Amino acid sequence: MIGAIRSPHHIDAPLFIHPSMTVNSLLQAGTARLADAGVAHAETESRWIVEFVLGLDRLALQLNKHDPVSAKDQAAISALFDRRASREPLQYLLGTQEFYGLEFEVNADVLIPRQETELLVDLVRGECGSQRGLTIADIGTGSGCIAVALARTLPTATLYATDCSAKALEVAKQNAVHHGVVDCIVFEKGDLFEPMKKRMGMQFAAIVSNPPYISTEDLGTLQPEVLHEPRLALDGGADGFVFHRRLLKEAVAFLAPNGLLAIELGQGQAPTVCALAQGQENYYNVQTLKDGAGIERVIYLQRKRQITAVS
Repeated sequence: MIGAIRSPHHIDAPLFIHPSMTVNSLLQAGTARLADAGVAHAETESRWIVEFVLGLDRLALQLNKHDPVSAKDQAAISALFDRRASREPLQYLLGTQEFYGLEFEVNADVLIPRQETELLVDLVRGECGSQRGLTIADIGTGSGCIAVALARTLPTATLYATDCSAKALEVAKQNAVHHGVVDCIVFEKGDLFEPMKKRMGMQFAAIVSNPPYISTEDLGTLQPEVLHEPRLALDGGADGFVFHRRLLKEAVAFLAPNGLLAIELGQGQAPTVCALAQGQENYYNVQTLKDGAGIERVIYLQRKRQITAVS
């Protein structure tokens, strides 16, 4: 497991420090602690935390459930239970999240990859996968999950991944190294397409982005776990569409003729973003993709061969 937490955060008064504390009693105490904090899957998450600290799989945990737990391990597990009870996402505690069949390092500097974002990878593979030597841009790469997944599935492609957060880019680079594609991805720090301006004239076969799309007003209504994620990756401005407008406007200068632009959407945002796209004369073939819950999750469109100047 990459990016795993080796020494959990210090707390002044660990919940569980008792010489006779066994694996089973620790699991029960942790489950009660998380359930009291409103964690939906308290028993499962308690087990995952204990497995993580003790280095056991599920079978070994069951076989050793009556074994005593050292004071050091009790303190480590207690610290993680406290952090989870504060509704810090489990992925940040364990240090990883699965995306597109790959394990990615995550921490509080990056948005946690979601399953619905895999639609962007599927779309690019389906639309561009038969082409060789592609250049693809991932704007706002975060953990690098999209860029790395595309580099793994399109081995002849070259990826350019941008992010305005230096800390996020470090996580993305580590994930690229871990999955053996760091030589296929150029990482650039800057706001959206800003790093690409020094590459004017380069045209991308596809540009993908999972931008911030929560309205500033709605940030306070999100689940407690989401509020632990970086605001920079969540806040889409007053109406939630600030970055969609910018992506639609700015991508034109970097897309190849008939090039694909694909952007993730929040629930209920498809009609507005589709109208924004259709109102721009440099695109055609505006479509959306639904996720597993039936939500229109991705908008995709193509650049016209002949375009007008973008001011």
